[in-house]
Amino acid sequence: MGLVCLGASGLMPAQAEEKAPSAEGVKFFETKIRPVLVEYCYQCHSAEEKIKGGLQLDTREGLRHGGDSGPVLEPGKPEESLLWTAITWQDGDYEMPPKQKLPESVIADFRKWIEMGAPDPREGEKVVIKTEIDIEEGRKFWAFQNPEKVNPPGVEAGDWPRSGVDHFVLAELEEAGLPPARDADADVLLRRLYLDLIGLPPAPGEFSSYGEAWRRDPVAAYRAKVDELLARPQFGERWGRHWLDVARYAESSGKEINMTYPHAWRYRDYVIDSFNKDKPYDQFVREQIAGDLLPIESDEEWQENLIATGFLALGPKGLNERNPRQFAIDLADEQIDVTTQAILGLTVSCARCHDHKSDPVPTADYYALSGIFQSTRTYFGTINLAVGRRGTKLLELPVADEAPLRSMSTREMNFMKERLAEAEERFEELQRQARENRRDGGNNNIQQQILRVRRTITGFRARLNAVDSKGIGKTLGMGVQDYPSPVEPVVLVRGELDKPAQKVPRGFLQVLAHEGSPESLPEDGSGRLELAQWLTSPENPLTARVIVNRIWQKLFGQGLVTSTSNFGATGQAPSHPALLDYLAVGFMEDGWSVKSMIRELVNTRAYQMSSEFREEAYLKDPENVLLWRFTPRRLDAEILRDAMLCASGEIDMDRPRGSMVATAGDTVVGQRLSPELINREVTYRSVYLPFVRDGMPEALALFDPADPNLVTGERESTNVPGQALYLMNNGFVLRRGEVMAERLIKEAEKPRERLELAFNLAYGRKATTLELEQAREFLWDFTAAAVKKGHERREAGYHALRAFCQSLLISAEFRYLN
Repeated sequence: MGLVCLGASGLMPAQAEEKAPSAEGVKFFETKIRPVLVEYCYQCHSAEEKIKGGLQLDTREGLRHGGDSGPVLEPGKPEESLLWTAITWQDGDYEMPPKQKLPESVIADFRKWIEMGAPDPREGEKVVIKTEIDIEEGRKFWAFQNPEKVNPPGVEAGDWPRSGVDHFVLAELEEAGLPPARDADADVLLRRLYLDLIGLPPAPGEFSSYGEAWRRDPVAAYRAKVDELLARPQFGERWGRHWLDVARYAESSGKEINMTYPHAWRYRDYVIDSFNKDKPYDQFVREQIAGDLLPIESDEEWQENLIATGFLALGPKGLNERNPRQFAIDLADEQIDVTTQAILGLTVSCARCHDHKSDPVPTADYYALSGIFQSTRTYFGTINLAVGRRGTKLLELPVADEAPLRSMSTREMNFMKERLAEAEERFEELQRQARENRRDGGNNNIQQQILRVRRTITGFRARLNAVDSKGIGKTLGMGVQDYPSPVEPVVLVRGELDKPAQKVPRGFLQVLAHEGSPESLPEDGSGRLELAQWLTSPENPLTARVIVNRIWQKLFGQGLVTSTSNFGATGQAPSHPALLDYLAVGFMEDGWSVKSMIRELVNTRAYQMSSEFREEAYLKDPENVLLWRFTPRRLDAEILRDAMLCASGEIDMDRPRGSMVATAGDTVVGQRLSPELINREVTYRSVYLPFVRDGMPEALALFDPADPNLVTGERESTNVPGQALYLMNNGFVLRRGEVMAERLIKEAEKPRERLELAFNLAYGRKATTLELEQAREFLWDFTAAAVKKGHERREAGYHALRAFCQSLLISAEFRYLN
């Protein structure tokens, strides 16, 4: 009797507190109801056979909980029970059993049983969620098969490729009858390299030196510049930001109570340093999943590994959740989501409530992974703030900061302790008054006073807890460690906490199991170390594919798999599957080196093509999937801001200590961490700006930054009126135009030289004769109009130059990478 298609009724399932069935009820069920269920229903809805639609009828719990579509039984109310609707065939969509209607006498028995309260004596029979997924069949999908090492294909134009990658690209182009674009000009290519590798434009002096080397030997000059840029510390700042997008990095919790994460910056710096060191990607992943469990040789290494696990602690959190158990499983769900999307390119969290609708991931696999993360203690802070119901301590790191962000003199500590004691005394007095008021029926604003004093207390405690007994700031960090004993995960029906089904062992995804996969996880640990090793095994078919695809997308504008964080059935198939496998295998053979992969890709002729538009190619391949040219793209928000600071000569290349959020300390976003502080004008690189949920700096927020609530594999690129208004009117942009004009006046004496320098600073190329003529006309007209309005000519000339500089900084050529 397959009740698979029953719709949601809005009815609540029977409560767990129902009375034990009477002897009459038990007899009626055992003689009239259970035999019918066994004969007509169990073949589709029992643990021994299969469970269609999530509905299990061989247990009392399963019958009460209902299926994927909701409850099916309302004890005492037959007409409100979908079970009754189905067996009476009242609705053409709900006719069960589907082949033959039950006899009228049996239907009458079911009505009487429901009217009796649906007594069901079955005790101790747990709900079992079975899967209908065929794992072996699922393994046939391309993404779940190991990448194969393939040789580059032959091509007709054998003199064009400079690498194996070029062979794959050209082979597809030749098959489509499309010639590749010409090589990009030297200045265009140099700007492309700088912005892609370090996120900064080249300085004017670098064009001349590079141009000379280019004229002698273009290939050698280009490759030398690639090596130079990969070695610069700014490389880690640019490529670390790409990973922070994927890691949903943010410095606050988001959601209802948006509390700061004052120590999140340590993870940010860890990521940047890891990319600069060219840390092997497999090691990088292992440290973030289980750094606290890896062998170490020094306190410095131990500290770095602990900070790395901040990857699992940085996510958004519902700190107002009242139920600690619900908070724990929601936290584990968020950790599953970021781990599987970021590293495997799979949306495993979709299996929380039911088997994955498109990928071979049963619910049991989801809860097997959840058990690993539920066995992990997450340290994210926020415990000092009274407005949050949930919070934790922070990890105390083994190596003290050379210059602690927070320190207090003895005098300051004593003053704060005195104020804290006074506040605590006042708090006790207010609580006593509140009790008396409740007893006497009084009504005043005492609760508001209590709240204010409580906030004062928590503020004092937060500041005192941030330092040791000598007033020196503690070295704290976000991260994870194992609980003393692992959790035995339980499958939850439809993901609901009050509907437990069977227990499952902690483990990994069956569809990705390989010879090296452990059969079971240790009883004295969470299993995170084994998970990290399994994720980074060369036998795992996804990890290398996903990261090389991410690298490709950052350099070419779109991934070989365009759905960069979804390699499953609802994602996109690879445009060049053999090339993807070629890169994945080569990446692993080359020691999982990100820099080596980037070097290989930017040295290809495919990357060095011009972005010129060709109509005949566009008509055949409008999305440029076959790579007949380089795809132009808008600069990321951070690069746009940094490029303005470079053009004006103000960029500060030094890494700031900590962050503005760390300076603000433990607080709610909008209080001590105010919009004014978040948008305070600074000149260091944008990767170090405060990155808080629901409170981005305006310079980033308007230009499609990564959403820190999600795994962002590829940013959006919108064109909205607010962007134009910002570029034309915002004080930050106006001041960059002013300072750039002052720079031109200082560094170049003659008007023509100033204009040439302006184009060089903004566009990384020489100005054309026409552009110089148009610029002179603009300056002349602007100055003349200002003089007519009464401005002195010199002042008017400066304002004209400032306006000209701003026009360059907001132009399309400045904002786009070609």
